[in-house]
Amino acid sequence: MITWEDFEKIDIRVGTVLSVEEFPRASKPSYRLSIDFGVLGIKKSAAQITVLYDIKDLIGKQIIAIVNFPPKQIANFISECLVLGIVGVNNEITLLSPDTPTPNGLKIA
Repeated sequence: MITWEDFEKIDIRVGTVLSVEEFPRASKPSYRLSIDFGVLGIKKSAAQITVLYDIKDLIGKQIIAIVNFPPKQIANFISECLVLGIVGVNNEITLLSPDTPTPNGLKIA
């Protein structure tokens, strides 16, 4: 069990995907994303979401991500946030996203 104080340490925000690139150097099929988090700026993330999402479908999509993890090197790329999703039966990821347009950078509570 975690405490409420533990949960409050996690900074979860909404952002909009600006660009997506194939990431062939990742050990598992992934995309490199640039995400606009409003007042927090643009952050990059590597996401294993290639099973259910095509690049063209991700541009402009709002997603939910943890933005206060330390940067993590994945192959030749620095990931600055963790995009959140639901892990399916076959490990495919369904992205978490708001059901109506939301200003970038708003905090999830």
